[in-house]
Amino acid sequence: MVLMKMAFPFEKRVKLAQGLWLLSWFATLAGALTFTLGCFLKTELRRRAEVMDNTEIHAVPNTLMIVGLASLGINYFAGRICQDALDAGRFPRWKSFLQPFFGVSIFFSFLMLMAVIMSYAMKGNLESSLKIGLKNGIRFYKDTDTPGRCFQKQTIDRLQMEFRCCGNNDYRDWFEVQWISNRYLDFSSKEVKDRIKSNVDGRYLVDGVPFSCCNPSSPRPCIQNRLTNNSAHYNYEHQTEELNLYIRGCREALVNYYMGLMNTIGAVVLSVFLIQASVIVSLRYLQTSMEAVAGQENTEIETEGYLLEKGLKETFMEYMNPVLTLLMLNQVSSEEGAGGVEAGTSS
Repeated sequence: MVLMKMAFPFEKRVKLAQGLWLLSWFATLAGALTFTLGCFLKTELRRRAEVMDNTEIHAVPNTLMIVGLASLGINYFAGRICQDALDAGRFPRWKSFLQPFFGVSIFFSFLMLMAVIMSYAMKGNLESSLKIGLKNGIRFYKDTDTPGRCFQKQTIDRLQMEFRCCGNNDYRDWFEVQWISNRYLDFSSKEVKDRIKSNVDGRYLVDGVPFSCCNPSSPRPCIQNRLTNNSAHYNYEHQTEELNLYIRGCREALVNYYMGLMNTIGAVVLSVFLIQASVIVSLRYLQTSMEAVAGQENTEIETEGYLLEKGLKETFMEYMNPVLTLLMLNQVSSEEGAGGVEAGTSS
């Protein structure tokens, strides 16, 4: 059953070819934009790789870069096909190329759509990655002399100041780790000894936070030590001094930043996907409408174009049969090779 059949007079075929040529080059620029967005997102994720625990989230920018490059090639050839579309002598040379071309185009368009879906669906992976990564980052904050962690303190401090956040969930996360290096502790001090002895793991824990947690909007000088001791500071109540430190945790701040970034990129790539789909559909109409002109002396006759000559299932199997045949041949070859090895071993 022919799907979505339309009549195409000569003038309409000319307009279709001209419009498709312009659309294909516009889609080429859109493909370059998709690749650029993938590179930008990849760079932003790598900038803060020290506070991320896994690389699953990189599937989004990697996919965007792949489909962006593929889109450049697909739409370049679509433009070339449009140039030859109205030449009855030159267009037939594309005939054997068009079927695999449509298969490749649909595959990469599907990948583009998957990238859009992933950009909205990766919040859980991003949040779990940041949760563990920030926890480790805070734990290794003091290790400025340890190879591989020398810049961990600088990374966390810059992160907290840039995103106006403190800790993983909130500033209290700093109370649970020793973030002051032993080289800066006076072990002859009774206070230091008492704090270390009072902890099962022998860590120096304080109810304080690094300077980067201080909120410059606070009307008073920043209080970052003995935060829970109201008597240690004049006119101070730690439960109501909300402006003194950043209240928001860095995990929440980074999740909001990256999800906002990916949602924006997803909306842009969805627009690119629609443009790409328009190119494929228009090119299919141009191809089928021109096939009726092949071999005709009068090329200005009215023809018919359609999207699918058969149903969806039949068309899908038509594309999949060569792939399945190739896989079966490879399987048979592997079995014959294995049989030959067994025969040689038994002899």
